[in-house]
Amino acid sequence: MASRAQFQSVFQSLVEELREELAQRGLPDNHNDRFQQCLISNTQGGKLNRGLTVVDTGLSLLQRPLSDDEFHHLSILGWATEIFQASYLVWDDIMDSSDYRRGSPCWYRQEGVGLTAVNDAAMLHSSIFRILRKHFRTHPAYCDLLELLQEASFRTELGQLCDTHVRGMNDMTSEMYSSIAVNKTAFYSFYLPVALALHYLQRAREVNLKQAERILLVMGEYFQIQDDYLDVFGDPEVTGKVGTDIQDNKCTWIIVQALQRCTDDQRQVLLSSYGQKGDTHEARVKRVFGQIDMEKVYRQFEDTKINELQAEIGRIDEGMGLRKEVFTMLLSKIMHRNK
Repeated sequence: MASRAQFQSVFQSLVEELREELAQRGLPDNHNDRFQQCLISNTQGGKLNRGLTVVDTGLSLLQRPLSDDEFHHLSILGWATEIFQASYLVWDDIMDSSDYRRGSPCWYRQEGVGLTAVNDAAMLHSSIFRILRKHFRTHPAYCDLLELLQEASFRTELGQLCDTHVRGMNDMTSEMYSSIAVNKTAFYSFYLPVALALHYLQRAREVNLKQAERILLVMGEYFQIQDDYLDVFGDPEVTGKVGTDIQDNKCTWIIVQALQRCTDDQRQVLLSSYGQKGDTHEARVKRVFGQIDMEKVYRQFEDTKINELQAEIGRIDEGMGLRKEVFTMLLSKIMHRNK
């Protein structure tokens, strides 16, 4: 597994590189300072799972220790993934009118920021491509790396489009949920880090990419379903956050499954209270979830999904350089998680 401390040291070098480039372009020091603050505030404090996955995928693919150059380059791609996420989280928080992210006020809620955070997020996103140009312009897979990140952007924005346009329970279908989860979460969180490593190590043959995408989009949807479950049933002392999906009227796996199982009377309760502010409305919704025994429904789903994913991983063709270990590693990190 990649060293978190070593991975962090690469981030510091990227911060310095971006600061130098902005200074060369005539950005005043006070604005440069603000961008550095934005960059650091929005990439630190998380688990770094997506970024570290790029490095760990490289280790699994090569089946040997990484050279210094390999570790450095894979770490840069890992940080590109983390900065990618940071940009979309800033935009997402604004669109959702969120108050907190990772235990601190959202970037746009911080003093002196406000809606200038829209441009800050765009700057974060653009900085990814400055980093790639500096470090990978002569790499044989440079164009593939660019296209992959552009595809990830498009897919994430598609998911965001669906998520923000769910208006009522008639929109909360399995098809709508899957579109949101796969595009907004699974593609960039699971497929992107693995595909970046495959391209960098020049193992991105079509058969490898197709196998990886097929499995990782399913795994990423399972990951999002876990988040939906924990938002309602998780222990805030463990998860570190209080769930808001019910009051925020989110199209989640829990509400989609509940709507498929509820009685007419229970549906009326959900229609009148789901998406309404206040603890009383939330308690009414949770009471219906309890009556349907959504915790049991989730546990049965999780056991089945893990078995399906393990079977799919077992069928991977390793003949062109893909490794089953990449996928077993990722699955082991998330299955039966409680935070």
